Amino acid sequence: MSLYKGRKDKKYRYSLEIVKDMLLTATVKVRKTRIMYQANLSYRLMEKYLNSLIDSGLLEYDEGSFYLITSKGKDFLQMYDDYLERCKRVDEEISGAQKDVLLLEDMCLGSEVNSKRMSNRKNTFF
Repeated sequence: MSLYKGRKDKKYRYSLEIVKDMLLTATVKVRKTRIMYQANLSYRLMEKYLNSLIDSGLLEYDEGSFYLITSKGKDFLQMYDDYLERCKRVDEEISGAQKDVLLLEDMCLGSEVNSKRMSNRKNTFF
């Protein structure tokens, strides 16, 4: 399982990804319809998130029906990018450690481990 949440192959997004998409859209003054389309949300879900983002101070709303990201919202985007980068580095570390384990097993157990791996692979295909 990957720690990195930025995968393109998943069907559903996490709520933090939705928030990120909404905030990125609102880096310039926009109406709620633009946010809904850019973030790929239903009207009901967009309304729920908009209210939450305004209440938490990440978005602001003006009387002209426009939404704009706040400085707190910009801080959120920066922290979210940092989080994704850390997750990516951790995934790379885990992958490297898994490769190291395979090399160590090969060094000390040799063909015994390789034959076990081959039989495990065959069992996973059926």
